[in-house]
Amino acid sequence: MEFYTFTLPNGIRVIHRQTPREVSHCGLIINAGSRDELEHQQGLAHFIEHSIFKGTQKRKAFHILSRLDSVGAEINAYTTKEETWVYASMMEQHFERALELIADITFNSIFPEKEINKEKDVIVDEINSYLDSPGEQIFDDFEEQIFEGHAIGRNILGTEESVRELGREDIFEFMGRRYRTDQIVFSSVGMTSAKKVKRLCEKYLGAFQSEASVGKRLPFDDYIPRHIAAERDTFQMHYVLGGVSYSHADPKRTGMILLNNYLGGPAMNSRLNLRIREKYGYAYNIESSYHSYSDTGVFQVYLGTDPKFFNRTKKLVDRELTLLREKEMSATQLHQAKQQLMGQIALSQESGSGTMLGLGKSFMLYDRVDSLQEVYAKIERLTSKEILSLANEMFDPKVLSSLTYGGKV
Repeated sequence: MEFYTFTLPNGIRVIHRQTPREVSHCGLIINAGSRDELEHQQGLAHFIEHSIFKGTQKRKAFHILSRLDSVGAEINAYTTKEETWVYASMMEQHFERALELIADITFNSIFPEKEINKEKDVIVDEINSYLDSPGEQIFDDFEEQIFEGHAIGRNILGTEESVRELGREDIFEFMGRRYRTDQIVFSSVGMTSAKKVKRLCEKYLGAFQSEASVGKRLPFDDYIPRHIAAERDTFQMHYVLGGVSYSHADPKRTGMILLNNYLGGPAMNSRLNLRIREKYGYAYNIESSYHSYSDTGVFQVYLGTDPKFFNRTKKLVDRELTLLREKEMSATQLHQAKQQLMGQIALSQESGSGTMLGLGKSFMLYDRVDSLQEVYAKIERLTSKEILSLANEMFDPKVLSSLTYGGKV
């Protein structure tokens, strides 16, 4: 892949990949998420993401929502613990329309009191819907458990009480502190030429005042393993086992991605899927995941199962983790795991929006983007001894925590 990159005078970085597809994708990634909220602002980053669609200096909510929908395009946004995205997909001829709208709602929103009060009701409804889904909630509660007392552990949505208390002054304080031009990247993928992308970015993004970032994030370094069981009125038992893991910048990250993929990734032939779901039929949902942050990470195994199978399923999970700690992957197993991961990465490049999001995040984090060949080379260099060492670091029972939802266990 070839990329075109430049930096506007105000510090906003731009990355563009030109493709022959008629559908284009573009968006702004802001290095601001829920971990950047002050203690009384829980849920604010997500609330801002909702509220930027409620009115700008020149548009009301209806005009914002209709601006791209009226030409068959889509605009969306989402918030994570460390970033906020505002992005769109459109036919190439509407690229300028999309970029102008994204810039307008990101930098010119006025947050009308009446509109943001209505949006609080919407978000509270979203929170209640989420609380009805224990299979989703358990992941956030688990992160709150392992990152106890730290902002990175807080739920992105916040609580009904915290959302109700948010005000316009909180919005402007947070955006003034975190929506800094040196912490923003514009990413795009599509047929538009690099020359035109530069001209339009200068026109719609270049006028915003240059502001250097304020302060640094408080790192997390106080993990204490804990095992918690909570009674919940659910048909299934829900269980997460895991702990802290490697950050974005850690050289062990690539090996951890492969190890997690081999253990319980999305493929049907993952060890957990084959040896628990397929062999015994104990669990419909069983998987593992690894997510890295700027200064830490989290690894977790999740399963949902009938209470009568719960203890047996837990033992099978423990057995798989033990085997990975005690026995090196064979040359054939490692080769297949590498081929699988590289194939999944290649397939992910078929999604224009996924590529756009990936480019933006990589450029934000590292100020560069590795080529597929460089990514493949990192994977190919992994050895069985490295993977065994990672398994012993991550899967040691002494460093693992767990959270269980269900009846008495």
